[in-house]
Amino acid sequence: MRMSVEQPLWRALTGYRVLTMLYAIGLFVAAYERFDRPWVAIAYYVVLVCWTLATLPKVAGAASCTKRFLVIDLTVAITGILLTPVADSHQRIVHDGPTLPSIWTAGAVLAFAIKGGWRWAAFASALVGVANIAQRGRPTQDTLHNVLLVCIASIAIGYVVEVARASERTLARALEIEAATRERERLARDIHDSVLQVLAMVQRRGSALGGEAAELGRLAGEQEVALRALVAGGLVRTSHVSEDASLGAVVRAVEEPDEDAEDADPCDLRSLLFPYAGAKVTVSEPGAPVGLPAKTARELAAAVGAALDNVHRHAGPDAAAWILVEDEPDAVIVTVRDDGPGIPDGRLAEAEGEGRLGVALSIRGRLRDIGGTAELISVPGQGTEVEMRVPRIAGSPENVGSTRGKAGKER
Repeated sequence: MRMSVEQPLWRALTGYRVLTMLYAIGLFVAAYERFDRPWVAIAYYVVLVCWTLATLPKVAGAASCTKRFLVIDLTVAITGILLTPVADSHQRIVHDGPTLPSIWTAGAVLAFAIKGGWRWAAFASALVGVANIAQRGRPTQDTLHNVLLVCIASIAIGYVVEVARASERTLARALEIEAATRERERLARDIHDSVLQVLAMVQRRGSALGGEAAELGRLAGEQEVALRALVAGGLVRTSHVSEDASLGAVVRAVEEPDEDAEDADPCDLRSLLFPYAGAKVTVSEPGAPVGLPAKTARELAAAVGAALDNVHRHAGPDAAAWILVEDEPDAVIVTVRDDGPGIPDGRLAEAEGEGRLGVALSIRGRLRDIGGTAELISVPGQGTEVEMRVPRIAGSPENVGSTRGKAGKER
């Protein structure tokens, strides 16, 4: 349900109208004997009570508070002001006695302010001010004081309402942009982890085979460059990695999410990481299930796959890698290390500028989306280490009975 910052003002106005109606009637009852024509006042208060109670739904929100209602409501207020000299004694009027509607009139002006902003409030308060001066026959200090008070208060409230509406629109737009940006990042990860990898593989194999395959590889390379530029400009999910030994390349297959799967169900992270184990990849785990919500486990495993893919592409097919899983009471930590040449200073920023967003999106982007963090440590000549940490939710089912597995880090 859409929440409105101005809705509390409408509720306050509803209560204000009822209370001020009772207040106006109380003033009349207290000074009944001083009225020259009390029956005029009684007739007006009957109309005022019926109108106030019947129109309570009209002041429940901006949609129900129509322009027609506002005009009639203000007419009831001004009519009561102009009837005051007919019903009340001249002496009370001269001594600045209250009008028949009294402060109920301010409710009609405030309705204009909340509905249309400060301009509508200024218009309505001006009409009320003219009516007050007309019924007294001349402007007095108390009359001008009351008129200015209503005018300033209503204009201020109208201005606050306009600012609140503008802020609400800005917030809604910001949330839309954030949602769109996150979706573009998700699509960009899909493209990076699937299409770009295949194009790069085709380019390498085509260049190695020569002949017509070389031309195919050249075209694939051009398309890879163009697609990377598009991704870098804003596009952006993956799943698992499968290694084809005959091609010596890592190919990532994109899996469509199972809409019927319960993402909150516990999932053993180890079952998603074991497929990565091989002759060059060692997986070290606590020896007990590492429970995480299914979606979190899938995203974390995909980030591990992206890190291994970077090892294969940048450290070479002969580089060894180690996956260390640590099951802490408050977090699950997965570390991916390799014995490659490391990453030169500034290379990550340069790669991101070229549209190579494996670390920025496939690793850090995934961890950010599931509330985790990723740290990359690399020393030239000493390999690279990527530490991915996903915090647990206190009291969650997968946190109960978790073991604190501490396996020694390997090289």
